[in-house]
Amino acid sequence: MALVPFDDRDGQIWQDGVMVPWREARLHVLSHGLHYASGVFEGERAYAGNIFKLRMHTERLFNSARILGMEIPYTTDEIDAACMQVVAANGLQDAYVRPVVWRGSEMMAVSAQNSRIHVAIATWAWPAMFADRMKGIRLDLAEWKRPHPETAPTASKASGLYMIGTLSKHAAEAKGFQDALMLDWRGRVAESTGANIFFVFDGELHTPTPDCFLDGITRRVVMQLARRNQIKVVERPILPEELPRASEVMLVGTGAEVTPVREIAGQVYTPGRITQTLLDDYEKLVRMNPADVEKRLAA
Repeated sequence: MALVPFDDRDGQIWQDGVMVPWREARLHVLSHGLHYASGVFEGERAYAGNIFKLRMHTERLFNSARILGMEIPYTTDEIDAACMQVVAANGLQDAYVRPVVWRGSEMMAVSAQNSRIHVAIATWAWPAMFADRMKGIRLDLAEWKRPHPETAPTASKASGLYMIGTLSKHAAEAKGFQDALMLDWRGRVAESTGANIFFVFDGELHTPTPDCFLDGITRRVVMQLARRNQIKVVERPILPEELPRASEVMLVGTGAEVTPVREIAGQVYTPGRITQTLLDDYEKLVRMNPADVEKRLAA
């Protein structure tokens, strides 16, 4: 299948308050965000014309920007409206939505206090990341580790934090895996390169405590769905030595949605009842209108 570059597509992108033709959405090569990773972003999905958990994503975008010392020059209501506007402008119902915030080109040094803060929002059709999801995907074990929260802004969805994810995923793909499991600086299980992870131990759903990586929005939703199904949820430190005891493993995230895992570095798993239940419930939930989503999760 021919690669369609992301800079050469039809459509509209919301950039700094206005819609611009897709190919005209540009930034200068000397933008601070490109050179110093002073940028944050969100990954969202629209289903049937509604962006799932839109306000939570927007609030996280603002929080990430604050952590990096950037003040977004719009309100949360304005960003919510812009996200919906760009989905409609591109004639999409089911889509991926990418808001991004970065420092501009006014200053080119480590310090960039007077650089303008830019915001753009793009959207495109993006089906499920992995076909035949109940078959499960294979994970390698990454060499790179998630950093200590005193060495990086790990509570933010900052662009720079994803470089080790890219390196780890490239290495995994080169060996025939679809993704990689990342440990943290202590050697504990953290997440995959771009999604949170859950394990089933003795009928309970266990997930690592998110103290050096994102407490994902999808992660929280899946925990709520599990509790609605009377599945006990346990957040705790998980060690690699425990992985052979797990009966089921799944990745969850906006991109991954709920994706079963069938192997981690040679350890084989069989996606089962709990994975199927959460996958089915999540797929139903995201297609509800926002009001019904909140009612269902609150029930």
